[in-house]
Formats: sequence, C-alpha cells, structure tokens
Amino acid sequence: MSDPRQTVRAATAHSPASGDAAPSAARPNLVLSDIRRAFPQPDGALEVLRGCDATILPGELVAMVGTSGSGKSTLLQICGLLDNPSSGTLEIAGQAVETLGDHARTRLRRGTVGFIYQFHHLLPEFTALENVILPQSIAGVPAGEARERARMLLERVGLGHRLGHRPGKLSGGEKQRVAVARAIANRPALLLADEPTGNLDPDTAEQVFTLFVELTREEGLSVLMATHNEALAARMDRVLRLEGGQVIG
Repeated sequence: MSDPRQTVRAATAHSPASGDAAPSAARPNLVLSDIRRAFPQPDGALEVLRGCDATILPGELVAMVGTSGSGKSTLLQICGLLDNPSSGTLEIAGQAVETLGDHARTRLRRGTVGFIYQFHHLLPEFTALENVILPQSIAGVPAGEARERARMLLERVGLGHRLGHRPGKLSGGEKQRVAVARAIANRPALLLADEPTGNLDPDTAEQVFTLFVELTREEGLSVLMATHNEALAARMDRVLRLEGGQVIG
C-alpha cells in the first residue's frame, strides 16, 4: 500500500503557489473585507474579530490557525452565513452577501457553501447514502440525480461498499468520509472545515486530509480549514493566522 503522505505531496505539488491551480485572474470564492464581530457583555462589547481581511481563490486549500478563543470558529460561522459580522463586507463566489435578502442568503448557503465539523453530525437513522442525498433534496435536486451523485461521491471516498450502512455501523474515519461527501454534494464553491481531523487517529487524519486535497483540485473548491495542527497547516497552500482578532499572513 502506498504511503498516504506521498499521495498528499503529489497532490499539493500542483498548488496555486506553483502557478498551476489558481490563475491570478480567477474570481475569488471568498473575499473578507474588514470583518468585525463584537458580542454584547454586561461591562461592554467583547471584540472577537477586529478587522479581518482575506481572499481565497478557487482550488486553494487554506489553513486558519490561532490559539483557542482567537475567533477561528466565529470567522467560519460568518463565512458560512450562520452569523453576521458587526461590520465589514463578505463576498462568496462573486455574491456580495450584504446585498442579499434572507431567502437569497439561504439559497447561497445551501448551494455554495459546504461544512465539515470535528464531529460528523450524520443523521443516525439514515444510511450513508441517504445522508449524502439529504442536502441535495433540500436544495431541490431531482431525486434520481441526487441519488446518483451521492453514490458517486461515496464511491469516490472509498465507501461504495457501505452505502446502506447507518452511522452506528461505521468507524470514525468512515463517518468523517461520509461527512466529506455530504459537504460537497451540492458542488459548493467554498468548503469550510472546523477541526475536521481533530477526533481522528493520525493515519485516518492523513486519509481525510488527502481527500481534501484531491477533491479541492477535482471540483475547483476553495477550502478554509480551522486547525490546531500546525504540521497539517504547514502542508496546505497557505496559512492564515488569527492574532488579536485579525488575520496575519
């Protein structure tokens, strides 16, 4: 069996830094401009984000690192349209978010943004196949098309033989691979990941990271992954560091 690290190195050899994956003229999938977020407190507002700026191009695999409480999860929530900034502007796949109404924001989130968390959040009563079909059904994808794409994605992540298994019958790594397939089912331009390998053993974490790299290249995704793993972060295309509520690097 080949070393998964060799697979990752081969995949990352075509990173944007090499000039192959993301041409400078490509429209960014994510643009943050002076994003600020403050939360009311009894003794005044708590500023978590203090003017974050970042741009991520198609095909870029970007790590976001910082100490606990630095605002990584808050920034991911804003990028995923699950929270609103106190000020600043956000653009996803060419859409200026602040100009959108509630329904348009919901459509953008469902069709353009994918999420992967440290815990898989699969529905326990659904099979692996049904879990990957579900977000497509919510987005209005025809049943036959949704089923075929779900089957293809699960085969792509090595679970073609586990389509009918519920999460309780899957290993931790298998559950997270289903979560990867579910996250990209609607062909999102932007994939957000919050410590997706944090609960996995080192070998399984390598496999999940390899999937991130390969699927990013294949589907033209932008990936923003929050992680405490500095070694993993260093192997991505770029690293954004949150310090003092601002993006450094």
